Amino acid sequence: MFETLDGFLKLWEYEAASTQKVMDQLTDESLGQEITPENWTLGRIAWHTVCAIRIITSNTGLTFQAPDKDNAVPTSAKVIADQYREVSSAFAEAVETQWTDKELNVINDFYGEQQPNALFLQIVIHHQIHHRGQMTVLLRQAGLTVPGVYGPAKEEWAEIGMESPK
Repeated sequence: MFETLDGFLKLWEYEAASTQKVMDQLTDESLGQEITPENWTLGRIAWHTVCAIRIITSNTGLTFQAPDKDNAVPTSAKVIADQYREVSSAFAEAVETQWTDKELNVINDFYGEQQPNALFLQIVIHHQIHHRGQMTVLLRQAGLTVPGVYGPAKEEWAEIGMESPK
């Protein structure tokens, strides 16, 4: 867990930018991509990723503009990507301006368990990573380019003058 807001904000900057790269690859046509009819579509996962920032942190006292429910999935990939950009930025600004390091230890309810705010921040990041991974698989299945996150993606190896691993 985080001991300082600065530690969280530095990691959030990287993780949010990585998620934004994935969101920016979405197309209107790709939003319906699914693994099976019983699973969420790419658009549903992307929209949930936007909304979950507010949902996960709703008991922490942070206030910022964001959807507070997983409402109907927008049919526009641009709307989803733009909303993610706005929400992730508003969230970071709220943490930076409304909390001090002391708030990281404040205990709040997390689905029936009493947990420190630092855990809420960790869960938001892990949640983003989890769904970003799902989205990259669905992007690839939809025939779209997958951006590198923790290293080059398949298409990016050539751009850096290297052969992609086999």
